[in-house]
Amino acid sequence: MGHVKVTLVALALALAGSGCNSIVGVDVVFADAAADASGDAARPRDAGRDVGSGSGSSTRDATVDSARDAASEGGSSAGSSSWGSSAGSSGSSAGSSGSGGGSSSGSNASSSGGSCSGRDAGLDAGPTPPSCSPGGAGMTNCGGGCESCCTTLDVVANGPFDRTYTSGADGGPTGGADPATVSSFKLDKYLVTVGRFRQFVAAWDGSSGLDGGPGYEPSPGSGKHTHLNGGLGLALGPNVDAGQRYESGWLASDDDSINPTTYNLISNCTTTTNATTWTKVAGTQENLPINCVDWAEAYAFCIWDGGFLPTEAEWEYAAAGGSKELEYPWGATPPGADSGLAIFGCYYPTGQGDGSAGGCTGVANIAPVGAPTAGAGLWGHLDMAGEMYEWNLDWFRATYLTPWNDCAYLSDAGASNRLIRGGYFGGPEARILPTYRAGADPRNNNRRDFIGLRCARVP
Repeated sequence: MGHVKVTLVALALALAGSGCNSIVGVDVVFADAAADASGDAARPRDAGRDVGSGSGSSTRDATVDSARDAASEGGSSAGSSSWGSSAGSSGSSAGSSGSGGGSSSGSNASSSGGSCSGRDAGLDAGPTPPSCSPGGAGMTNCGGGCESCCTTLDVVANGPFDRTYTSGADGGPTGGADPATVSSFKLDKYLVTVGRFRQFVAAWDGSSGLDGGPGYEPSPGSGKHTHLNGGLGLALGPNVDAGQRYESGWLASDDDSINPTTYNLISNCTTTTNATTWTKVAGTQENLPINCVDWAEAYAFCIWDGGFLPTEAEWEYAAAGGSKELEYPWGATPPGADSGLAIFGCYYPTGQGDGSAGGCTGVANIAPVGAPTAGAGLWGHLDMAGEMYEWNLDWFRATYLTPWNDCAYLSDAGASNRLIRGGYFGGPEARILPTYRAGADPRNNNRRDFIGLRCARVP
């Protein structure tokens, strides 16, 4: 599928229910690796702008840093983790790693287990997610040290935000539209690593160890946002029934789409750069983000690990800094070719990429998760721009619904793609913006080397 821009006119539907109502028009771009090879046209305010070092500062970035620091000190926004790292560890990382003026290199996160074996010293007394329980590479050595790769951070609701906006010359939001509201939730600080996904594959494979499966399969109805609507979960939109409907959770019909064999994760993955991160046995890539995972496997992993996939609105809320509606997760400083803020454009690790997928050579262009520490978002999350597109829970629709209060598109009627957000290691700068939307076919074994995942959790 090429790079096709689809604009739909405003539609009118008679929708009953609570906060998932009228449809409005919005521009949508479907993305694939082939399109990324040719890049995107520059946004108007970016015309003629050189790709700089990414190490500059701005008033808007300083504001984000102050908010992070205050959250870290106060313990309310950057938040503590119920597993992951303790309040002191995860909260302070949000303040220091997202300073925007620091430097980052791909070598700051070791790909081997090193001395980070066993239980992460940063973990609190809460239960450790199964993907990090064994300890070791890709489980307890993220963030350039011995931080749990399962660290999860609070995303604190601070009012409605616009899902559609552009950034003015000062980096501030303009042209806001399509408002939405999300309740507070937790979102994992890091993309899911190869090391973490390896534990899921072992659970799915059961005792055979021969890619035979199934051992683990999600229970029907699991994976809901149980903190919403008295345990019923997300409101379902668009709603065409007489009463408000809610998310169903895992469907048994998706069981057959869970098939994370070595063949599927490597040989059966569509790739333009031979950038598959999975290896048959644990090696030097355990700290890289897992890719080549289909949507059902991403959802099943998060359920098995104690969470769920974030909705599109939740994901964008975290990436945009909520109602701050940031130009980039870290603020307004343009990302640079030094990969200090984001992994994109094939610039990692040498800074010599061409700004599009055409400059990538393979897995070497993918950094260990969390490598660009200066690119932390408002609540401390890393790699929300670039590195890997991330599966969202929703089906892709070319129009936003409004009002949109803790809702999700969970009907496949008229939809053939699930949402992916965030851009990836080979994509152009335009695709790492918090507002950029893309979709991918979720069908079994439809795998791409530019799509990974991140889990959300109850607050």
